[in-house]
Amino acid sequence: MSVVHHEVTGDPRNPALLLSNSLGTALELWEPQLEAFSEDFRVIRYDSRGHGRSPVPPGPYTIEDLGADVVELLDHLEVERAHVVGISIGGLTGQHLAVRYPDRVGKLVVANTAPRIGEPDTWRQRAEVVTARGMSAIADGVVERWLTADHAAKHPETVTWLRQMLLTTDPAGYAATCEALATADLRAEISRITAPTLAIGGTGDVPTPPAATRAIADTVPGARYLELEAAHISNVEAAAPFTAAVLDFIV
Repeated sequence: MSVVHHEVTGDPRNPALLLSNSLGTALELWEPQLEAFSEDFRVIRYDSRGHGRSPVPPGPYTIEDLGADVVELLDHLEVERAHVVGISIGGLTGQHLAVRYPDRVGKLVVANTAPRIGEPDTWRQRAEVVTARGMSAIADGVVERWLTADHAAKHPETVTWLRQMLLTTDPAGYAATCEALATADLRAEISRITAPTLAIGGTGDVPTPPAATRAIADTVPGARYLELEAAHISNVEAAAPFTAAVLDFIV
């Protein structure tokens, strides 16, 4: 597979900051943070395999595949080490990178995630639905869990934007990534993470409840935990405090 689609913003002389997306989204998910992050960092956004404008190799995918894609991207950009910020499966990818490729990770921020997300059968059932009926079959239910009901009601344009990102995701890529979620379990490994780590939870997060994200901070040595008033996509719903927390931690 060729290098995943990516965009780089900011002064190339600045430290690298890699942003990793949630399932069913593209690199545009980080628009709320891009301007602020680009002031101090060389920001690397990318579309995970099977998503956005990246290649869609045959599935199933594994968390090892997703991590290897990041290492290949960093090598392609000649970046020895990057701070990593990931949300949902992007946070799971970040944990994997910090365990398996510790020399490539500076500081680590993982949001709305867990060492194991959900149950294998749930992910495989969702993959079956998407394969048989397309992305529209799950769009309403998925986006409903991404934002709190109050935020969604006040910001219908955000709902439309996120829903469109999900709908334009390749069903084959989405289904193959569901398999990565079905098989990824880092609970026995994350205690080996040495990167300074911040875990961010969302008070209204259903897919990865606050306790699941807090478990990362409780397991990774020296890690911190922060909880924001948001559902699953906290970098969008609580954009300002999310951005401030990441910068305060990394800068």
